Amino acid sequence: MTPDPIARTLCARAAARLAALPPQSLDDLVADTVFFERQRLERIEDPAYEALIDAAARTLRHDDRAARQAALLRLVEHYAGEIHNPFSPRTYRFATSVLPGALTRLLSASRGRDLFTRDFDPASRIRLSGPLAELLSLIERGATLILAPTHVSNLDSPLIGYALYAAGLPPFAYGAGLNLFSNPVMAPFMRRLGAYTVDRTKKNRLYKDTLKDYSVTTLRRGGHSLFFPGGTRSRSGRLEQRLKKGLLGTGIIAWQENLRDGVTRSGPLAADIFVVPCTLSIALVLEAETLIADALAEEGKQRYIIMDDAFSDGRQVASFTRRLLQLDAPVHAVFGAPMDLVGNPIDHEGRSLSPQGTPVDRRAYVVGRDGRPVADEQRDQVYTERLSTQLTSAYRRDFVVQSTHLGAWGVWEALRRRHPGRDTWQLVRLPAEDRLLDRSTVEHTIAEALAALAGYPRHLPGGAAAILDEAIERFSHFHKKRAIELVSGGKMQVSPELCLYYRNRLVGHGIGR
Repeated sequence: MTPDPIARTLCARAAARLAALPPQSLDDLVADTVFFERQRLERIEDPAYEALIDAAARTLRHDDRAARQAALLRLVEHYAGEIHNPFSPRTYRFATSVLPGALTRLLSASRGRDLFTRDFDPASRIRLSGPLAELLSLIERGATLILAPTHVSNLDSPLIGYALYAAGLPPFAYGAGLNLFSNPVMAPFMRRLGAYTVDRTKKNRLYKDTLKDYSVTTLRRGGHSLFFPGGTRSRSGRLEQRLKKGLLGTGIIAWQENLRDGVTRSGPLAADIFVVPCTLSIALVLEAETLIADALAEEGKQRYIIMDDAFSDGRQVASFTRRLLQLDAPVHAVFGAPMDLVGNPIDHEGRSLSPQGTPVDRRAYVVGRDGRPVADEQRDQVYTERLSTQLTSAYRRDFVVQSTHLGAWGVWEALRRRHPGRDTWQLVRLPAEDRLLDRSTVEHTIAEALAALAGYPRHLPGGAAAILDEAIERFSHFHKKRAIELVSGGKMQVSPELCLYYRNRLVGHGIGR
């Protein structure tokens, strides 16, 4: 069977890369692929794929470069078929024509109840802000956008998809973990409306290179893309501080190839690719208990894949989503100012600006004296690192503080002061009698934090007492444990793990130690 155009392009890119490898490097790539995949295949059953791996392994027995390259290209074609889910404009037009109803039925599974009732305004539950008109103008002038959001929950992708639709922006391609495609609630929506499959259990370099080639190909075709540069959901609850550069770095590759080869699309910015930060602020997170438990158990070492958290239960997803969007706790999606691929801000005409606000020629960063792009992987890594720094700054600047975050901060700080000298792990393991706090003490720590947060966006009901009341009310509807619960005598019983998770969203905002 002839592979589709995407697979042909990925195979062509891989073939060019393999042809340039010296013999030992090619051997190492085959060995790397066989080693990691045989380890993985010990845990799963996939006879057809195992045959491809065995065929690649057999090429190491003979001095036959062509056979090695052919075996690797067969794997690339297999990976391309796994990764790519054809986007259907017709399906997208149909889905968006019935939004929010279609999204409602999707998220409410088969229970037959509409999440969005006649008198329910979904725009009041998913609130958009940022330079949306500027982003639309850049797209109209031919630019391709990379949206780089924070990542809190597996609900982020459909929520951002709805936000893009509500903002009048076109659909964006995005990567979703293989485990999510087994979720009966989310899988049909993701497959038809722009998601491509990412199997994070595949650790070999060939697969990772194929994913990057897929991203470059999508961008070069003018496909707007969504990357979670944190790589996975934040286990600790913190805003992303260190980003993964792999997929993010594909933007500068695609841009330089556009400059080198030209583009067939029209518009003064048709060759250009810009990056837009997007900061999500959600009052409550379905998977919070599992995520913080994972962060604590691994002592900060992420497992990257959680296969059995609360999100694996379709009914629980539907129930949580309905309650979240019916609660008076809007999801804030803040689209940040667009940047070029070096991290410079972009003005309304699509010009790159220096820190002083003067226009700069962004092509000068990557072209030589002859005006043609010069390949330099090390240089591009430095540029992507600079872009990452600007993104993490935007996340802190644009995050909307809500009562659950600030209430949890106040609880954790009060707990820390009550038990000085104890580290995080000791605090989360405190017995019940040591987790009782005076309400007045927590209000005091909230007031301190509130004063330090001046200048940051927030969605809060008032002073410290009102913030704490709202946080307690919101927490009472979610999670098996109560993050904060009032008991007699002005005392509160708290769950240190959950308070740590929600409190961590404010780390880096200049409050506390």
